[in-house]
Amino acid sequence: MNARVPHVTGFAHWPHERSAKQQGKALRERVPRGAFGRPELWTWRDRAGRDAAASVAAGAGAGASTGAAAGAGAGAGAAGVAVTAAIGRAGAAGVVAGVVAGADAPTAAVAAVEESNAGRIPELVPLRVGRMAASPFAFLRGSAGLMAADLADRPVTGIAAQICGDAHAANFGLYGDARGGLVMDINDFDETVRGPWEWDVLRLATSLVLAGREAGAAEDVCRAAAYDAVGAYRRTMRLLAKLPVHEAWNAIADERLVAHADAHDLAGTLEQVSAKARRNTSAKFAARSTVAGEGGARRFTDAPPVLRRIPDAEAAAVAAGLDGYLRTVGEDRLPLLGRYAVHDVAFRVVGTGSVGTRSYVVLLLDHLGEPLVLQVKEARPSALLPYVAKAGFPAEAAQHEGRRVVLGQKRMQVVSDILLGWTDVDGVPYQVRQFRNRKGSVDPATLPPGLLDDYGRMTGALLARAHAHTADPRVVAGYCGKNEELDEAVAAFAVAYADRTEADHADLLAAIGSGRLAAESEG
Repeated sequence: MNARVPHVTGFAHWPHERSAKQQGKALRERVPRGAFGRPELWTWRDRAGRDAAASVAAGAGAGASTGAAAGAGAGAGAAGVAVTAAIGRAGAAGVVAGVVAGADAPTAAVAAVEESNAGRIPELVPLRVGRMAASPFAFLRGSAGLMAADLADRPVTGIAAQICGDAHAANFGLYGDARGGLVMDINDFDETVRGPWEWDVLRLATSLVLAGREAGAAEDVCRAAAYDAVGAYRRTMRLLAKLPVHEAWNAIADERLVAHADAHDLAGTLEQVSAKARRNTSAKFAARSTVAGEGGARRFTDAPPVLRRIPDAEAAAVAAGLDGYLRTVGEDRLPLLGRYAVHDVAFRVVGTGSVGTRSYVVLLLDHLGEPLVLQVKEARPSALLPYVAKAGFPAEAAQHEGRRVVLGQKRMQVVSDILLGWTDVDGVPYQVRQFRNRKGSVDPATLPPGLLDDYGRMTGALLARAHAHTADPRVVAGYCGKNEELDEAVAAFAVAYADRTEADHADLLAAIGSGRLAAESEG
């Protein structure tokens, strides 16, 4: 204790805690690292029995519950907690959010899809279902809430971090920084929340197995990718624990990470992705998606189903929402934005998990007619929130869902979009960010099998660096340890949960085939 200067709230106490690593090691007594790979703790394996029970119960009371459930469905959550409500809504309106009347009680997986469709734009829900139906990996990408529900009953270490919430292997990629460079990092934060760090690790490992299977890789290759991702996470966390705080915090996610993660064979692929990302700009998007108008103005064109023009009143409401956005961007960015004029607004469909939510692109032009495109994307509550609370972590509703996404992103990334912000449009919360900001990504499901383990190591290292911003890396490293016990256990979990996801995907296909769910493909 410094007798001259009192402790200041928000700063650490002196002397610093020296036993952080030992705290992490002590957690192994309560949650052994091998527990992640123990089938008796995989409560989600019992879903088949719960599905059968739900089907019997629904069959017994279907006639009486259909009408009553229709009014109860508006506040339904994720992961199959309101099966009868879903059936009731279908009975009341024939088809609501892609659910077809008259179907039998759904499995937990199908119920999760139906419940996550609540509140989305009804005509876009079949497109979302169609995207999830493409493969088991695609199903995983659209079902973060279902996996969180499956994990909520298993033991956790209790170490809290700002987690991505949807850390599958396709949610890592490249994006541009303010100086024109490219950074590799996690790039999707719709589900971000403070919760158990291990949930992100388990989701990443599972996704690598599914991506590898989709790519045609041998089963041992898929398992090795999951194993290597966890090993890279563990070793990176140990490295960060030994560094000075400022150096660890600012560890840049660039090509040096490839060397650290021993992902050298991936370098050629990353060079190709980088070259493509540098061309992925607002100017390129505007050139392809807009036409010239009077006086040098430009407007968006229709390109259904992904891009479509909207009524004037809707466009005006989105544009008016930018006023609130300006109050959330750093004041130093206002002169930059003030040199652009707002020209047009269009609706644009976004990736698998977000299909059916409201998302707009806003065209801005400077004095030379050069474009800057902003994305104004609806921010829904994190699908993980009820399950984080069930796992024992504080989980209060966000002040503003757009703010939650933006702050979560800034907490996890080393370098973030300088124009991140949030706003409301007609009372609905949105996040705002640059669109096509030199973004690029590797599709892990198209990687040659020999590169899958490299990709796993790279993403595992990235995830550790992101978690280390909000969880003490000394504690996490102390728990993870030096040997491969955690790697083996999580790899075993990943293979088993990938099998579970394949069964869930089969349930989805059956629901589509029976007419319960409407699905639409994109050509």
